[in-house]
Amino acid sequence: MSCKVALVTGGCRSGKSDHALQLALNHTRRVFIATAEATDDEMVRRIRCHQEERGGLFQTVEEPLHLAQAIETVPAGTEVILIDCLPVWLGNLSHHGRMPGNEESCAEIEAFIKALASAPCDVIVVTGEIGLGLVPAEASTRLYRDRLGRLNRNVATVADDVYFVVSGLPMKLK
Repeated sequence: MSCKVALVTGGCRSGKSDHALQLALNHTRRVFIATAEATDDEMVRRIRCHQEERGGLFQTVEEPLHLAQAIETVPAGTEVILIDCLPVWLGNLSHHGRMPGNEESCAEIEAFIKALASAPCDVIVVTGEIGLGLVPAEASTRLYRDRLGRLNRNVATVADDVYFVVSGLPMKLK
């Protein structure tokens, strides 16, 4: 059996995470890789809410930086990994100084793309589309938008299936 990669993208509150969860529930042994860090009270509440939504349906791994390592070290017998989400992960990489200068990639991103291509099980990746609106006024925001756009394109290239979710409605693009 070959492992498949699915990318689920969309705007804020579009239903992309819900769609990814539904895809993952087609498997029995599930691992959820959470990229968020609890940096303030609001984020603590968001994380708690997401944990409650998943209940005991997933084994959760919290990994804000090293996604490739997290993919490579899931427990034997894992059928699906759900990673939520790439925009937060990319922000973490930037915040922790892993994205130097104006580069659009870094060692962690390159390792992640390779890990997806050789994953030990199916992988579902949640990301966001942030480049559909106005060009941001600040250079740092434009750089983040460009980095995420490139990351999304690279993951979509590796992915077997790509879904774009709008208003709770998933559309299969690939």
